[in-house]
Amino acid sequence: MRILIIEDDRVMAGLLQKGLEEENHITNLAYDGRAGLDLASDYNFDVIVLDWMLPGLDGIEVSRRLRKNGNSTPILMLTARDSMPDIVKGLDAGTDDFLTKPFPFAVLLARIRALGRRCTLSVRARRLEVGDLAVDTASRRVFRGKQELHLTATEYRLLEFLMRHQGGAASRMAIVEAVWGLGAEIEENTLDAFIRLLRCKVEAGNKPRLVHTVRGFGYRVFQEP
Repeated sequence: MRILIIEDDRVMAGLLQKGLEEENHITNLAYDGRAGLDLASDYNFDVIVLDWMLPGLDGIEVSRRLRKNGNSTPILMLTARDSMPDIVKGLDAGTDDFLTKPFPFAVLLARIRALGRRCTLSVRARRLEVGDLAVDTASRRVFRGKQELHLTATEYRLLEFLMRHQGGAASRMAIVEAVWGLGAEIEENTLDAFIRLLRCKVEAGNKPRLVHTVRGFGYRVFQEP
C-alpha cells in the first residue's frame, strides 16, 4: 500500500517509515499538518497515519479539511488521548480508527491492513495500465505484455507514481517527493539515472516507448498513437 505518515516527531516518523517499508509498503513523510494536508490532497494514498498533535494544523483539522474536500482515504489517528470525548471529536472530524501511544508495531500493521481492506478502491485503481504495461498495486507486480518485469523498490515507486499520473506530466520535484520523500537530498541527475534504468526494463527488446521526457519540467507515461 501507499501510506502517508504525518508525524512531527522525526524519530517516530523515521521508525514508522522504516518498519512499514520493511513490510513492502510505499511511504511518504510530512512533519507538520499543512504539509501533510497538501500531500494528501495532491497525491493518492491507500492509508494516512496521522498524529493528533501537529504544528500548524493539528490532526483533527487535517482530517476535517480532507473530508470537507471529498478525500475519503482511510485515516488512522495516533494519539496519547483516549478519553471518550476525544475519540468522539476525532470520529466526528472524519478519522476512521485510533491507536493510543505507545503501541506495539504489530498492532499498527494490523490496523493499517484492516483500513486497507475497508478502502473501496476500484479494480481499475488497483491495476494501472498504459498500453500493454500493467502494474498490480496490490501485489506490486509489473508486466509488459505477458512478461513480468523485475524492478527494484525505487524503480517500482517511480513507475507506480508515473502510472497514476498517466497522460499528465509530473514535475521533477513532485516525483522526487513521492519516490524519495519530502526533504530528500537527491542529486539532480539521480532521477534521470533511475528513469534510464526504468526505461531499460520497461522498453527492452525495442518495445514502444512509454516513459517520456517533458523538457524543462519532468516526465510522464503515455502510449503514443
